[in-house]
Amino acid sequence: QVQLVESGGGLVQAGGSLRLSCIPSGNIFMINTMDWYRQAPGKQRELVARVTNFGTTTYADSVKGRFTISRDNAKNTVYLQMNSLKPEDTAVYYCNFVTARYDYWGQGTQVTVSS
Repeated sequence: QVQLVESGGGLVQAGGSLRLSCIPSGNIFMINTMDWYRQAPGKQRELVARVTNFGTTTYADSVKGRFTISRDNAKNTVYLQMNSLKPEDTAVYYCNFVTARYDYWGQGTQVTVSS
């Protein structure tokens, strides 16, 4: 069973930056969308950013202008560059790859932004 492995989370002060990466443990073919979600304590998981196989990107309103999603199709890797971080960005961040047959999820990486 192929799994997604996130990295790059950590503790950062408000205004700082982090770059998350998500790499599959094996081959995944025909990926349609690569997404980043996050879940804060006591809240529902929410979509943060999405990039399609055509390169089209969408963002949650709360992160527009601060976060940038990108993908490397040759490496089946997706990144999330997070700038100007705020305490309300604190959450566990998950990557998600969507194919025609299956959704793949990572185990999550903690991002904590201190004020």
